[in-house]
Amino acid sequence: MDMESFPEQTEQTAPAIPVHAGVLKTCGACFLGMLVPGLGHAILRKWDRALVFMGSITAMFMFGLCLNARLFNPDFSDIFAILKFLAEAGSGLLYWLCWLRGLGSGAPAVYTYDFGNVFIYTAGLLNMLVVVDAFDIALGRKP
Repeated sequence: MDMESFPEQTEQTAPAIPVHAGVLKTCGACFLGMLVPGLGHAILRKWDRALVFMGSITAMFMFGLCLNARLFNPDFSDIFAILKFLAEAGSGLLYWLCWLRGLGSGAPAVYTYDFGNVFIYTAGLLNMLVVVDAFDIALGRKP
């Protein structure tokens, strides 16, 4: 069999995507998703995910407050204080509004104190994962 009977193979390249539109959409979805849980997905018109994330993260945060959790101040004195603050602040405006209003003073003597803190940490860390999900959707890596 000779080589001339095979069709010529050409290199295929991916179509060029306008950088400014994709970057603006991605940054906007991530920034707004970090401020308000689920808002990044709402910007991307993923309404079902937006409602589920907004409802579950907000409920988890509020449930933690009801369990006498403590909202930690922005303290950068040691690594554990930094990690606690970052985990809580991951909830976005939920954390900042409650912290500014003086909510979440917490009472370590109450037996639900640790459970409440875990709920608030989990809400913040889950919101960080939700922002990564919105990032992947905005880039087209995920439907």
